[in-house]
Amino acid sequence: MNRFIVRTLFIFMVCLSSSATLVSCKAKAKVAGETKKPDENRMTAEKIIKNHYANKNDFKTLYIKSNVKYRDDKQSQNLTAEIKIKKDDKILVSLRFLGITMAKALITPSSVSYYEKIGGTYFEGDFSTLSKWLGTDLDYNKVQNILIGQAMDDLSKGGDYKDSLIEQTYRLEDISKNNIKKYFFFDKDKFLLNKQEISQIAENRKMEVSYSDYKIYNESPIPSDIAINAEQDKGKTEINLGYNTITVNEELSFPYSVPSDYKRVSIK
Repeated sequence: MNRFIVRTLFIFMVCLSSSATLVSCKAKAKVAGETKKPDENRMTAEKIIKNHYANKNDFKTLYIKSNVKYRDDKQSQNLTAEIKIKKDDKILVSLRFLGITMAKALITPSSVSYYEKIGGTYFEGDFSTLSKWLGTDLDYNKVQNILIGQAMDDLSKGGDYKDSLIEQTYRLEDISKNNIKKYFFFDKDKFLLNKQEISQIAENRKMEVSYSDYKIYNESPIPSDIAINAEQDKGKTEINLGYNTITVNEELSFPYSVPSDYKRVSIK
């Protein structure tokens, strides 16, 4: 396992590739081209969004043990991860190789930081630093939502959506921005998120996050498998998170301390 993989995995855990987190619009969600009152029996964008958020998302803390499979055009690696979430407050990710902690990342609404043992380096910054680096807005809620199977954008607060039914799956297409394409796919019966796709056309970037094998914890559905596929000019990256242990509402500690002899690095 090398330093590049550790750093790449950190970036994915924080922002899930440079094509992932994009600015949301402020307008109320609506169906594209709608000029008259919709058929009450038709599953409009508003109804799809409402049904998606009717699924409970009620927890105080989550503790997740996950297998991590990483692959790019040059290499592949299997790791394990421990993910601790205190809802709307902090996320701690520990990456391990052969049982040894190789890196940690701490994410809060106001800060993002990580350290890795291979190179003895650490990063400290905030979402504005990463947003400037990626050229798009990031925030804590997007990261948390992706990890628990929620739409990364708050669909109830913004966007201009075109709805469609494709192979028994509801699809919402965000058509509010010309250079950014976003699609959200929902299970037809329970309106759980099956997949979300985001692409930046001019930059030739695309990312797909797929969810499967939902299980119920404290009445809240959480996916057991998350597949992340990113494509850009310099190549493809695949990361699969297989949640094999999930516990809800336990008292959790979030130990994070950068060794004093580590060198601080910047993201450029």
